[in-house]
Amino acid sequence: MSGIIACNDKTMYWFASFSTSMSSQEMEENPAEAKQFVLSKLGKVADNFKAVIRDTELENLSIAPLRFRHPWDILWGRISKSNVCVAGDAFHPMTPDIGQGGCSALEDGVTLARCLGEALRDKQGIRSEEYKRIEMGLKNYAKERRWRAFELISTAYMVGYIQTSNGRILSFLRNKVLGGFFARQQLKLASFDCGKLTTS
Repeated sequence: MSGIIACNDKTMYWFASFSTSMSSQEMEENPAEAKQFVLSKLGKVADNFKAVIRDTELENLSIAPLRFRHPWDILWGRISKSNVCVAGDAFHPMTPDIGQGGCSALEDGVTLARCLGEALRDKQGIRSEEYKRIEMGLKNYAKERRWRAFELISTAYMVGYIQTSNGRILSFLRNKVLGGFFARQQLKLASFDCGKLTTS
């Protein structure tokens, strides 16, 4: 899967994700080979898209392996422990094609700040037993974000699996049936409301 977007009139952001036998270290050590690999795997894309990748200077390439977290790890695993929690990509790694990485990290930040703010105030607005309150705030954060993270990584996994499938049935479904469904699902993901930063 791949995509491209203009950041301004001089800068383009593009991504491409593929399965490869090359390790991420090998790709980082030889970015020219990595770029050629990407160009060879693009298939039928517009010539101007290929030109953007071809003209990208090697020092501007960022190569990173995609990480996968099983959706059931989100449902039954620990998101917070004591006064530590996970957020952002550590919590819900996903492919770049659903366009929710930065957005969901901001949602995490808003939710985490709200939960900690509520935990550090009692009804009179006086701080007490901070450690226990922080632990409770982090538990509330984990509870509130669990299903959103599950939805994000499940969608990323399914979209990636179907997009990279070469089987006849999945290719047919991808090309004829599921395109509209996944487009609607991605718009639905983007319209998520994580609530206000403060409760007052």
